[in-house]
Amino acid sequence: MNAIDGDEAQVSTGITGEAAEPVAIPELVIISGMSGAGRSTAAKCLEDLGWFVVDNLPPALIPTMVDLGARSQGNVARIAVVVDVRGRRFFDNLRESLADLEAKHVKRRVLFLEASDDALVRRFESVRRPHPLQGDGRIVDGIAAERDLLRELRGDADLVIDTSSLNVHELRAKMDAQFAGDEEPELRATVMSFGYKYGLPVDADLVVDCRFLPNPHWVPELRPFTGLNEEVSGYVFNQPGAKEFLDRYAELLQLIAAGYRREGKRYVTIAVGCTGGKHRSVAMSEKLATRLAAEGVETVIVHRDMGRE
Repeated sequence: MNAIDGDEAQVSTGITGEAAEPVAIPELVIISGMSGAGRSTAAKCLEDLGWFVVDNLPPALIPTMVDLGARSQGNVARIAVVVDVRGRRFFDNLRESLADLEAKHVKRRVLFLEASDDALVRRFESVRRPHPLQGDGRIVDGIAAERDLLRELRGDADLVIDTSSLNVHELRAKMDAQFAGDEEPELRATVMSFGYKYGLPVDADLVVDCRFLPNPHWVPELRPFTGLNEEVSGYVFNQPGAKEFLDRYAELLQLIAAGYRREGKRYVTIAVGCTGGKHRSVAMSEKLATRLAAEGVETVIVHRDMGRE
């Protein structure tokens, strides 16, 4: 993963006819992903955090943008570029531009915004706008074409955020957790509870299954509440194996986190699932997030499906 460590790297401007002059390379984030998945919201969030944001920049101009930022004497220290299929043929130059940045030893991150087909169709229909690639076809045709074009970029992305069940405020909270602050923490984690009956989170790095524990749904006095309720949480962790599972999985995460740090991976999404995402997964997520925070991992909790029933 191409993480940015905040150190002032040195690079030549590469301008023909000028003497090579050491300058500080600005931080670079490339925002891409599916149309309707929240790229504009992500860009506005970075702009609010003080990043210099350029929307719909042709990929071939990204290295030039980095050079200009490097010569700004620190005035443009963080650059975010939104790149997507609106660029049409220009988008084909993205891989070449990324290779150019790598050749110049520019460290960058690629943020990819993802969403399910159903969520994207609802969003396009709600604003009554066509998908940029649908042509004379349907919205789903445009979505399918875009997924095909972006498949390799998604695979190379450093951070994937699935916005299918996120509102604007929740997406902003995720962006703040990943990009706010003057210094990058060693590792940032998102612990997400979810319900298997609503599908696996597509942006999960690790998945934990809590369905081996008895379901509080079948306890009438607990059914109306969620895993945030003390009685529900107490019920879950009083079951055989619950505390042992939490302890051992927390130990395993320490081992995994150490490996992620060695590999330069700074973001991890841990998905904790139960049947409906209301009781067991919520209670386990809360405890697991507390353990991670105690180990110095900056942690965000997202309860994806809580409240859907």
